[in-house]
Amino acid sequence: MMPLALANVNETNIIKKIGGLPETKKHLENLGFVVGGDVTVVSAIGGNVIVNVKESRVAISKEMAMKIMV
Repeated sequence: MMPLALANVNETNIIKKIGGLPETKKHLENLGFVVGGDVTVVSAIGGNVIVNVKESRVAISKEMAMKIMV
C-alpha cells in the first residue's frame, strides 16, 4: 500500500484506504474517491496530482493525495 501521491502516471490503482479527519474523508468521497474504486494518475507536478476517478478528472493537492492509499 502507498499514498496516491507516489503512484505512477497512467497506472490504474484501486483505492484501499482513505485517511484523515471525517470532514476530509467526506470531501474526498464527494469527489468520487471511495474504497474499492479505481483511480488513475493523469499527471503529477510537485506532488500535486490530476487523476481520473469515476469518469471525472480531478486535481488534488499533495496533502490530500497522501491521505489516499492505493
